[in-house]
Amino acid sequence: MADRGNIPDEILLNRIYLIREQKVMLDKGLADLYDVKAIRLREQVKRNPDRFPANFMFQLTFEEALNMVSQNAIPSKQQLGGTLPYAITEHGILMLSNVLRSEGAIAMSICIIELFVKLREMMVLHKNVSLLFGTGRKETG
Repeated sequence: MADRGNIPDEILLNRIYLIREQKVMLDKGLADLYDVKAIRLREQVKRNPDRFPANFMFQLTFEEALNMVSQNAIPSKQQLGGTLPYAITEHGILMLSNVLRSEGAIAMSICIIELFVKLREMMVLHKNVSLLFGTGRKETG
């Protein structure tokens, strides 16, 4: 994706998945956004293991990968090339901007992090509205 400033939120949102109760993006999707090959992204991560603890990035299990294939989130197992995808959390995405040092990668990381912040704010607002209406129902009943 060449023009990082004009990427609609929907494109980014469509690449965010809930896996192991965490909002993540898959390595292939991030690589596409950063205009790098997924193998290069994984190489940079492997060269900097101290920057990517388990809560920043994890490899999908075979069952999780099959589930993602069934949801059309990733290509079939044969197209994966024998490698299970990695899921990268919000913290891992932020750390990627430190290992993928191109201006484009940094700009894309900022866009993605801003979207994660918006999602968090919407979740808090939704929770507050639910609590407000939940409290209102108790008072009228």
